[in-house]
Amino acid sequence: MRRTAEGRGRRRMRRVLLPVCAGLLLAGCASMPSSGEVRKVGDGQRADADTQVRVVPVPPHPGESPGEILDGFLEATTGSEPDFATAKKYLTKESRRDWNPTSGISVFASSQMRPEQTDNTSRKQGIITLTLDGTLAATVDAKHAYQPDQRPFQTSFRLVRQGSDWRIDGLDDGLVMSASDFQRVYHSVNMYYFAKLGPGGPSHGSATQTLVPDPVYLRNQNDPLVSIVATLLGGPSAWLSPVVTTAAPSGAALDRDSPDQGVTLDDSQHLKVRLDKRSASRLHGSACNRLAAQLYATVQAQATADLAVAEVERPDGSALCSSGPSGSDMYGPGNLIGDSPQPYFISADAPRRLMELRLGYEKSASPTASPVLGPFGGTKADLDSVAVRRDQTMAAGVRDNGRGLYVGSLTDGSDSDFGQALVASAGSGQDNGLSAPSWDGLGDLWVADRNPSAPKVMVLPGGRGPAVSVAMPDPDGRIDTLRVSSDGMRVALLVQQGDDTKLELGLVQRTGTLEHPGFTIVGLRTLTAPGESVASVSWAGASRMVALDSKTAGVQQTEYMNTDGSVTTSLQGGVGEAVSVAASEGSGQPLLASYKSSVYLLSTEGDWRQIKPKGGSPVYPG
Repeated sequence: MRRTAEGRGRRRMRRVLLPVCAGLLLAGCASMPSSGEVRKVGDGQRADADTQVRVVPVPPHPGESPGEILDGFLEATTGSEPDFATAKKYLTKESRRDWNPTSGISVFASSQMRPEQTDNTSRKQGIITLTLDGTLAATVDAKHAYQPDQRPFQTSFRLVRQGSDWRIDGLDDGLVMSASDFQRVYHSVNMYYFAKLGPGGPSHGSATQTLVPDPVYLRNQNDPLVSIVATLLGGPSAWLSPVVTTAAPSGAALDRDSPDQGVTLDDSQHLKVRLDKRSASRLHGSACNRLAAQLYATVQAQATADLAVAEVERPDGSALCSSGPSGSDMYGPGNLIGDSPQPYFISADAPRRLMELRLGYEKSASPTASPVLGPFGGTKADLDSVAVRRDQTMAAGVRDNGRGLYVGSLTDGSDSDFGQALVASAGSGQDNGLSAPSWDGLGDLWVADRNPSAPKVMVLPGGRGPAVSVAMPDPDGRIDTLRVSSDGMRVALLVQQGDDTKLELGLVQRTGTLEHPGFTIVGLRTLTAPGESVASVSWAGASRMVALDSKTAGVQQTEYMNTDGSVTTSLQGGVGEAVSVAASEGSGQPLLASYKSSVYLLSTEGDWRQIKPKGGSPVYPG
């Protein structure tokens, strides 16, 4: 009988090593940090980057006990067969016909199998029930969306005797899988959909459309292209759907009768997606071009080589439309991050001015910084916190002990005055005043007033105001920090609840008119586990954040996590009791952390280097 999910023998499985994601040059299937040579620890550990374990399931043997049959079935569901053919051999004929393994996944952290009490009549009739008890770690729904879900877990399996053998009968739809098996069998992929920017559109910049990532978990396959494209055509996850739209017509499907099931990628990196007749007939003009852009962004995000073009075809192979790198530059996932984002921080000594860092993470360089131009780098700066607009020509800062929010130029060389505060707080003390501000890539400025008697989240459209109050559910605690993604569709919140601070992620709905815009935060989801506390958070990619915990159990962790709550990587080693962390949504920029009035930079060699002069509150544009 099976003892525990993690301790059972793998006697039923034959493992072979294959090139990872053969058929498409994927970037390791799961995105990893590019900021320095960090080491993965804990749940993020996977197989070698260049190979992947493929598991060939073994069918049931004659005369096996009910426990062995259930153990074999659970093992077989982690195999490499996309149709679960071997796993179905453990089921009765009726269950093989009715069972839907793709309806969802229950991922458990630990479990133990035990027999239920079965009366003598049932035993004589050849019926027994086995129950799996444990702790749930997460669930994955039918659209492949991952959701942390930590609670007690129990599921039962009914086995019946057919002749001399036992088979599983009346099986619930979906899969049940351990966390370690899930990490081996599935990988995270970003689907891309267009943001619903609302009637006003962007307040700053030229982008009128932008793509938003929707991370999902897909099963590892020898050729993942068909699965990736089919999932994209199926539309966004239920959580993200209120703020995005897709150019694919409803019910869009691949032409499965064509070569390679409708998806090919040739040696010249030319992606061709062939739709079925019904889908192709309903796709015209700009909608087709937008779908091609979605396909290009989704596949390019997984590929190590640069795609040349993504082409949408009719069933006969004739082209409907295409999109290439120029389309990605226009409204791809990185079009609102800004060009060459530089790190900034606030100097420790008076007058607490904004410093720009341009050197320091090469091995031979010594990290140094200099004041910015304009009032933020002047002798009257006296900043509490700051945010730099993504084009790096403007900044917003909180001053006056948390009481006032000011906006000014970073290109004006004069040591001018800030002028009047655009937002004022009546809170007493910096902790009860305005939070650090945050710019989205659309040019809007976000800030939270932490005044206990009148807490609220506000947006200054275009960064100039007047401030618009954001509608949202009452948070279960006080919003201490907010960080808005570059696409302006998602906002990370640190919510203080007693002694702990939890990380929540919400969606931004944009309504109203250009003259009277409206903003609503919906779909709030908690990304931290019970008992965990987060000290700082920063966006670190299209669908990734980096979170600094509050030194739980004496060891402070810095974790990269997806926006669905799945942790991809933990950094081993840090700078002591850090109080904040900053990362760039673009690639190739180092991670920053602050500790005891000093800012540290994670070099490409993997060590932390102190920046001069001393300071704190490191930020990247955003």
